[in-house]
This record gives sequence, structure tokens and C-alpha cells, in this order.
Amino acid sequence: MLSALTIKDIVLIDQLNLSLGDGLCVLTGETGAGKSIILDALGLALGARGDGSLVRPGVAQGTVTALFETSDHPLLEDLLQENDIDVSDGLLLRRVQGADGRTRAFINDQPVSVQLLRQVGAALVEIHGQHDERALLDQDTHRDLLDAFGGMQDDVVRVGEAWEAWRESLEALKSHEAALEKSRADEDYLRHAVQELEKLSVETGEEDKLAETRQLMMHAEKFSADLSEAHDALAGDSVADARLNAALRKLERNQDKAAGRFDTAIAALERAIMELGEARGAVAQALNDVEYDPQTLEQSEERLFELRAAARKYNTSVDNLPGVAADMADRLAGIDHDEQKRADLKARVDACEAEYFQLARSLSEKRQNAAGMLDAQVMAELPPLKLEKAVFLTDVTTLEEGGPAGLDQVEFKIAANPGQKPAPMMKVASGGELARFILALKVVLAERGSAPVLVFDEIDTGAGGAVADAIGRRLADLGGKLQVLAVTHSPQVAALAINHWRISKRADHSGDEERALTEVHPLDPPAREEEVARMLSGATITEEARAAAVKLIGGQV
Repeated sequence: MLSALTIKDIVLIDQLNLSLGDGLCVLTGETGAGKSIILDALGLALGARGDGSLVRPGVAQGTVTALFETSDHPLLEDLLQENDIDVSDGLLLRRVQGADGRTRAFINDQPVSVQLLRQVGAALVEIHGQHDERALLDQDTHRDLLDAFGGMQDDVVRVGEAWEAWRESLEALKSHEAALEKSRADEDYLRHAVQELEKLSVETGEEDKLAETRQLMMHAEKFSADLSEAHDALAGDSVADARLNAALRKLERNQDKAAGRFDTAIAALERAIMELGEARGAVAQALNDVEYDPQTLEQSEERLFELRAAARKYNTSVDNLPGVAADMADRLAGIDHDEQKRADLKARVDACEAEYFQLARSLSEKRQNAAGMLDAQVMAELPPLKLEKAVFLTDVTTLEEGGPAGLDQVEFKIAANPGQKPAPMMKVASGGELARFILALKVVLAERGSAPVLVFDEIDTGAGGAVADAIGRRLADLGGKLQVLAVTHSPQVAALAINHWRISKRADHSGDEERALTEVHPLDPPAREEEVARMLSGATITEEARAAAVKLIGGQV
């Protein structure tokens, strides 16, 4: 509910503090008194397009603040929570309009974008007038309104979830098929590569061993000469061996008599004899190992070239060639597996598609049924509004291809006169007729397809007598379910209000120049009777008009 509206320095309004209540609230006054200014100011607070010309002449900026009491509005709460705005103590929308055209927006004193302010405003308030081209005239809202009327929001959620599941399964299938197509294109290459690498049969560390062997063979002749010289030196000195052995035997024969004094020398001689033998063996083995073999050198170089060429070809290291071969073999083996996976994904797509269309067609049937009920209820509202020969039609067109909201396009159509084919509302109705159609529709949709605050701007223009009374009664009925703010020239409508304000214009002589100011006055019962009498009789209020006003207001109680 809109509980308070504060306007400062907007057009002809200097300072206005308006406290509102629930039910039907009406604003009345002479033509040109400034009723439209109040609605323009409210629209500014709700995110409407700003304009520097709205600022009162002589000041730098104007401000509009709207205070709402909010409860049980899940969509609005989600929107505000997404933007980290706390609504526990109500909702304060504020718009600052500069004379230079710049504008700032705030929600609960937190700076926000005008776009967010507009989204929040649209969730809180709907403004309808005889020249208004928004709200119920936007075909994009008609399906949502029908779903709300029929209580089908849960069905729509399920359809949306089924649509997303179908889309996701399709994307997964397309992605897999693209990968499978690439695998198929690479299959011959993969098969050849695996055969080549398996034939190459690379061993871990083989490259280092081959490089070492090649290096050895390249220096084998010099190594052999040096080793041969060492071998000859050790092998030719047999006298040394004999002398060492003879000396060792002599010491060993006298070892017991020397009381341990020969032990160290004997051990050293034994080591010398043993190490001399080991040296001959090691040199002989080294000489054998480095024996130059041209064939070994050639084979090592050929194998190294082959391995390194393969590594360059597959853009890896020699040691990683077995890993490359294993990966390619896995990809080959995966092609058959991928075919099965594709079949599984296709089955998933088919199942999701079938579920979506089952739910969507069920929703379509419910929409068709709800459309019939909505049409009947709206048609019942038309005769009292002097639209007894008009036709209201909810056109539900079910398509072959759907979307997240189902298969249906929904559009409200009317035929204002006999013989006309129902067509979109804006194309066939005059301003007054259109306002009455909207009023009838809002009466029907009030509890399930409406913002909590409805504003009607002179929708009774041109209506009088029974039609004005019917309009007033329907506004009052809406006021029993929602907060309704109506700008009206009809005494029949004003007489039904719970809260009534009179808008007037006065001359202000406080400055250097005379200027006009718009004021709003809440009316108590006597003042209200006087205002309704003015609306009945015009500028000169007669006693007869006063009596008629008392009777009109009393008759509505």
C-alpha cells in the first residue's frame, strides 16, 4: 500500500505531504488545478522518464518520495534481495530531479539505477488512464495475467524447468556430436599414429642410453689406446707380483714370532696384491667395453634420429611418446564408446522433449479453460459499464514450437461495437471505452493478477449517470481488495470513496512576482459533501446540490 507521498518543488507544487489509506482514495478538483501534476510526480518516483521541466521554476531540483507498506510480494522481495536492499521496515522510493535534466534514484536511501527503480515501481503500482498505452495494453503481459487468473504459476514453473532440461540435453548432445565428428575425422590419423608408435616401441630412458652409447663410440679409439697402455703396464710387470708374493710369504712365516708387529705390513701387502689384480681386471673390462664398433655407432645414431623425429612429429619429448600412444589409443577406443554415449544423450533429449510437450500441452488446455472463464467474468462486468454490446476475448494461440513459458501466445481482444471482429484493444476502442474495458478486466483480475496499488486517471471522462455509478462501484469493489487511487470528475465515483482529497490552485504573492501553487486538502465529511455538491452543480453550489450530495454520499454507505 502507498502510505505517504511527499512532493517538493515539482511544477506548481511547493511542498506537499499526502498521507493515504487503504480502499478507494479519490482526488478531485477543477480542471487545471494540478491533478495531473500529482500523478506525474508519482510516476517520477516509480521510475518514469525524468525531465528538467518538471522542476519548479527558480529552484535547482525537485524531489518526490513515495512510502510503501509491503507484505507478501515474493517477486518484489526477490528483486530487492538480489540488489541487497532490506525491506523489513517498508519501502521508500525517492527520485531527485535536477533542473539541468539529471536525475538520481534511491530505494530505502540506497542509490540505485533508474531501471531498478522502474522495475520495483512496476511491481508496486499500475497506472491506468484513458490515454494510457501501458499496463494491460502490452500483449507481453497478457499470458502472465491469464496464468495468474487461472492459478497456473506452478504449471508455468514446471514447463520452464522442462524447457531448460530439454535445452540443456540438446546442448549436451550437440557438444558431444561435435566432438564425435572431430574424432571420426581424426580416426585414420589416430590409427596410423598408434601403429607407428607401437612399432617404434619406445622405452623410458632409451634416448639417454642411446646418446651415451653414441658418445662412447665416437671416442672409443682414444679410450682404447689409453686403456691398452695401462693394461700393458699392469700385465707386463710379473716380477713385481713375484716379489710381493715372496715378501708376503716371508713375513707370514715369521708373523707369530714378531708379536703382532708384522700384522699391518702383511695386511697392506695382501691389499696391494689383491688391488693389483683388480686393477688388471678393471682395465681389461674397460678395454673390452669401449671397443670401437662402427655398427653399434651407426645403429645408435639411426635409432636416436628415429626417436627424435617422432618426438618432433608429435610435439612431445621422446620419453613421453609412450604416453602419446596411450592417449591416442584411448581416443580410438573412445570412438565406439562415444557412439553409445551419443545414443544415450539422444534418448535423454527425446525424453526431455516428450516431457516438455506433455506439460506444455496440459498447460495449453488449462489456459484455454481459464480464458473461457476470464472472458465470461469480464463480459459480465461490461453491461453495467454501458458496454453491453461489446465483446471481450482472450485469444490463446497454441504454436508448434514453444518456449520456457509454453506453446501459447495470449492476447486480449475486444469488439466495442456489434459486427466488429475482436481485435487488439488499442486498435478498436476509444479512450473512454478502453478505460472501461481495463476497469472491467482489473475487477476480475484484482486478487490474482494485479499490483497492490492501482491508479486510475479520469477513466470516467465522458461518463455520467448509471455508467459513472457503475464505474464508481467497481472502483470501490477493487478498493476492498487493493488500494485504489482515482482522479475523477464524477460525483458518483467521489461519493464512494473512503478517503477524499481536493486539489486546488491558488495565487502566491510572497515573492517578487505572483505565482500559482497547487495544494491538496484532505476532506472531512462536511467538506466532502460540499465538494461533491460542487461536482454536481458547478461553480455555484445550490442547496439542491448540497442535498443531492448528502443523499448521494448517504446512499453509498
